[in-house]
Amino acid sequence: MITLTEKTTETSLKNNSKVVPSDGQKRPASGRRRRNNRPWTIERFKVEPQEGRFRFHDFTLPLVLMRGIQDAGFEYCTPIQAASLPYTLNGHDIVGKAQTGTGKTAAFLINIITDLINHPVDGERFLGEARSLILAPTRELAIQIGADAAVLLKHTKLKVHTLVGGMDYGKQLQGLQKQHCDILVGTPGRLLDFANNRDIYLDQVEVLVIDEADRMLDMGFIPQVRRLVNLTPKREDRQTLLFSATFTPEVLRLSETWTDKPATIEIGAERVATDTVEQQILITTASEKFTLLNNILLSDNVDSVMVFANRRDICRTLYEKLRKQGFKVGVLSGDVPQTRRMKTLDAFKSGALKVMVATDVAGRGIHVDGVSHVVNYTLPEEPEDYVHRIGRTGRAGQTGISISFACEDDAFLLEPIEKLLDMKLPCTMPEDRLIQPVVDSKELQKNGPVHGSKTKEPPKAEDPKAEELKA
Repeated sequence: MITLTEKTTETSLKNNSKVVPSDGQKRPASGRRRRNNRPWTIERFKVEPQEGRFRFHDFTLPLVLMRGIQDAGFEYCTPIQAASLPYTLNGHDIVGKAQTGTGKTAAFLINIITDLINHPVDGERFLGEARSLILAPTRELAIQIGADAAVLLKHTKLKVHTLVGGMDYGKQLQGLQKQHCDILVGTPGRLLDFANNRDIYLDQVEVLVIDEADRMLDMGFIPQVRRLVNLTPKREDRQTLLFSATFTPEVLRLSETWTDKPATIEIGAERVATDTVEQQILITTASEKFTLLNNILLSDNVDSVMVFANRRDICRTLYEKLRKQGFKVGVLSGDVPQTRRMKTLDAFKSGALKVMVATDVAGRGIHVDGVSHVVNYTLPEEPEDYVHRIGRTGRAGQTGISISFACEDDAFLLEPIEKLLDMKLPCTMPEDRLIQPVVDSKELQKNGPVHGSKTKEPPKAEDPKAEELKA
């Protein structure tokens, strides 16, 4: 709910002066408008206590932050939030094991915002001087964290800045030069560029967050992360929160170097994977995979789909073949320019695209409500990536369906996934209708439907004017 100042109200009435009563006199402000001007109180955010669940009301959080939490639609804490906030709000470092979709972003943002509000800066501040720093491995994840922060900060005076590669350096610099930097989010490479140019300063960082440390390792970013961490105060003079999907020996060594007497928190993968996602494993052959995918996408209950593959070339091939079949499809991979990636993601979020084909790296930071299905075209080589993938659906209290193709080339990857989840995944043969031959859209237009085929007519190809939506 937006609070209108007296000046804003007067301006609004002036701009809408055409709408007046028949007697020509201005009407007084309505009762509703007067209620909008009342100060927001916690009584307007009612969440009933539930046994075994923590509310954000159960913590001592600033009122303006609680209002932002309400705007974000949060009521009860997720397991990672309930487990970490008692430590972080009391100033402790943490090392957290949690996957995408567990609510860890809100967990560290709520702690950061609380700290910044409760400990305002006395004296002079410099532009580009960050009070908190959040490191993310991918552009998409960094942008999403920045967007989540903006919602929570809506009723505060704090500012968030997001710095990622592949986007205009000058525009990002202009933002830093206009407003103080309370929360700085970014990818390691771009942050180093700004630091080396003395456009940002990290020596006053109070809270440091290293998100998805395992992915940082996989992508070779640790040398850059180490340089950035060295620009911040000593570990005993800052609070450090490190999150990872797995606790590998390498991750644990990094945590020992960068944190000070941390609390260790582990949220099991099975809790994420099984609660809201129906998991299906379809036994198929490599040659039948595209036919299977095509016919799944034509099914009536399939609305918004993310298709994951292990390699960029597979993603590109799938994108071209699905596009040829007339599907509204986009592709996200490391070889797609960032501006196109953002346009493609926005089109997928808005529903202009039905299908998104992505690699693990590109898809890691995608938060899209309403994804009905996730299809693993190729099984991931790392079992943790399976959890990240299927976590794209079944979000925000909704249920989702995950369909994984297992063929002679990658069926052996099922066992480590089942071990991680501590459960046996159901394996079935696809229905006959799902392995009907794919009808080329051009042949269909030329010759009509193939006799005996039960497959729906492929959708019409996209308008050439919609090319800008495609990556």
